[in-house]
Amino acid sequence: MRFGTKAIHAGVDPDPLTGAVMTPIYQTSTYAQEAPGVHKGYEYARTQNPTRDALQKNLAALENGTFGICFSSGLAAMDAILKLLNPGDEIISTNDLYGGSYRLMRRVYEKFGLKSTFIDMPNIKEVEKAISKKTKLLWIETPTNPMLNIIDIQAVCDLAKAKGILTCVDNTFASPYLQTPLDLGADMVTHSATKYLGGHSDVIHGTIVLNDEELAKQLYFLQNAAGAVPGPQDCFLILRGIKTLHLRVERACKNAKKIAKYLAGHPKVKTVYYPGLKNNKYYELAARQMRHFGAMVSFDLHEDTLEEATKVLRNTKLFLLAESLGGVESLIGHPATMTHASIPRDERLKVGLTDSLIRLSVGVEDVEDLLEDLEQALVYV
Repeated sequence: MRFGTKAIHAGVDPDPLTGAVMTPIYQTSTYAQEAPGVHKGYEYARTQNPTRDALQKNLAALENGTFGICFSSGLAAMDAILKLLNPGDEIISTNDLYGGSYRLMRRVYEKFGLKSTFIDMPNIKEVEKAISKKTKLLWIETPTNPMLNIIDIQAVCDLAKAKGILTCVDNTFASPYLQTPLDLGADMVTHSATKYLGGHSDVIHGTIVLNDEELAKQLYFLQNAAGAVPGPQDCFLILRGIKTLHLRVERACKNAKKIAKYLAGHPKVKTVYYPGLKNNKYYELAARQMRHFGAMVSFDLHEDTLEEATKVLRNTKLFLLAESLGGVESLIGHPATMTHASIPRDERLKVGLTDSLIRLSVGVEDVEDLLEDLEQALVYV
């Protein structure tokens, strides 16, 4: 089954009671039992819900995985993965990643004895150098947020497998339409489904997909035991969004490439970070690893100050100044003060996350209108 067909049909069957084409929202907290322990497969809605079950099957199919496990947010999914580890274990991740992931590793789990090291993960030699006997998890985010660096998933996973280390790929920026990390050797793939999977900026959601049955059992246990589960309405909205995932991402990628080329030629723009530009150092790897280059674009202004960036941020009309990404509407953001404010400034600057860096989540509007919006905003710089 090809991707577009899976997006619409995988895990989803007409309702057996009514024939409803759309998966019903099973808005219930509990289920009647014929006798103690005798039921129809459902006991309590934290543990099981038919709407959630349909979504979990759909997500597993999209990532070419076996088990899909849903959570109330992307960070709740990440939290469950970190709970697989024990005090004294070490995690290695990229030094350019989502600020919320950094915050969870550093400010929440370090006090419980989990050490996190952030390195130049696109450099496989740096990965190998950082691994110790205590390393239990490699946390891969690619494309990275917000610098859009590309990490060689297969190379990192091959190295991890040789050393008996788990790997997880945060696939939020790409979506399963652009890359399927399990096919490249990852043990787990996770998403903030709030973003491209939902696609309409109206729901918070997270997911993990994997193939290993024993690992899946541990994560299902944590899903139920910790209780950070999504409600059936949320699951319905993600299912609804996934049906157009391929159409939305295809259009957004085309728009982003045109915008990146425009910005690369603009006299007030110093650097454009987008792997789809042929002069980008990750172009060949991204072309090999991804189906398209994504719909996220970051750029630096020649004048590296918050004041200059603010002139652009305050004057776009179609690009809405807001956190998040992956919706049908285009967003503009300032990572240093918004999505990555929890990362110390000196660490941000080491990876190029300057005060003038601007991040775009390109939507599915007519690209000519988006280009005109950026053009009139850049006049203020």
